[in-house]
Amino acid sequence: MPIFSASLGSFTSISFLSTSQSQSQSHLSPFKLTVKTPWQWQHHHYLTSKVLVSASGNTQIPNTELLQRPTPPDPLDDVRQARRSSDWKAAKTYQDSKLIYNGRVEGFNSGGLLVRFYSIMGFLPFPQLSPVHASKEPEKSIQEIAQGLIGSIMSVKVILADEDNKKLIFSEKEAAWSKFSKQVNVGDIFEVRVGYVEDYGAFVHLRFPDGLYRLTGLIHVSEVSWDLIQDVRDILKVGDEVRVKVVGIDCYCRGKSRINLSIRQLEEDPLLETLDKVIPQDGSADPDSMSGGDSGSIEPLPGLETILEELLQEDGIYDVRISRQGFEKRVVSQDLQLWLCNAPPTNQRFTLLARAGRQVQEIHLTTSLDQEGIKKALQRVLERVP
Repeated sequence: MPIFSASLGSFTSISFLSTSQSQSQSHLSPFKLTVKTPWQWQHHHYLTSKVLVSASGNTQIPNTELLQRPTPPDPLDDVRQARRSSDWKAAKTYQDSKLIYNGRVEGFNSGGLLVRFYSIMGFLPFPQLSPVHASKEPEKSIQEIAQGLIGSIMSVKVILADEDNKKLIFSEKEAAWSKFSKQVNVGDIFEVRVGYVEDYGAFVHLRFPDGLYRLTGLIHVSEVSWDLIQDVRDILKVGDEVRVKVVGIDCYCRGKSRINLSIRQLEEDPLLETLDKVIPQDGSADPDSMSGGDSGSIEPLPGLETILEELLQEDGIYDVRISRQGFEKRVVSQDLQLWLCNAPPTNQRFTLLARAGRQVQEIHLTTSLDQEGIKKALQRVLERVP
């Protein structure tokens, strides 16, 4: 008759000892018992124990092991990975096609905004924000502006989609360019606000008819003033508001779009007027600032004599001579500059003005050519003169 007494919960296998076997073996006989509780069934854990059972019904469990079966892969992980890979391909398509994407701003850090692109979180650096935000609330810091943008939908362009390095970069400026650049043409006049200043020029924000500053352009240092500028910061400071003229639109300047602007071209170049206006003769000029005489009594500016000699070789030009010279109170350029005055000719005589440093010389040109003919003759001469 078998004897056994053990209660260890649910079990899957058990060995019994008969009376005869117990008499022929030692007082305790081992058998192996595998127990699996409902919780362990669910989590694939098995409890394996070595149990000693005596004829009296007492049991002893000297050691216990917890074995874990490998967890099968979650099929949802494959789905998520496939979706992320598909979203990276979509981001690359947006970058290549330059399409505008409307993304939700999820947050920000010290460098920019966090913008969601489907299952991927992208980054929009603060310098790539449109100037429209700062123009609306100029008193706020960039972090305060970013805080207010959380939850909003923003039109952006993908400027970098790198799946290998997990980099997804957006630009709101590029999206704004696509929307508003067609409203900007060479020759247009805009009110602008200075955003920041570099050694080579000032970046300014253009104000559109709705009152918002939507695009950014550059006023190069050479376009700030007719005066010789050593430091742009002496003339323009952040927050200044000025009027500018659009002098160029460069859609792909080093991979970026740019509007070239000028302040000085809103002012008439003094050399496009007569010498009398360049250097006033109302008593405000120095007595020695003006001098007259024929071309023989005035020494031509460096390099000018060769140009005048070459002009006499052109068909239709009969006489070229320096009539007078003067000295300006400001220096525009140390290089020799030659200009044709817009004043109508008198007896087939046009006026040229030559400038270098502060010195200005007026040249009378007798010719049968019209203004366009003179310009072409000057161009040919300057191509011949080294």
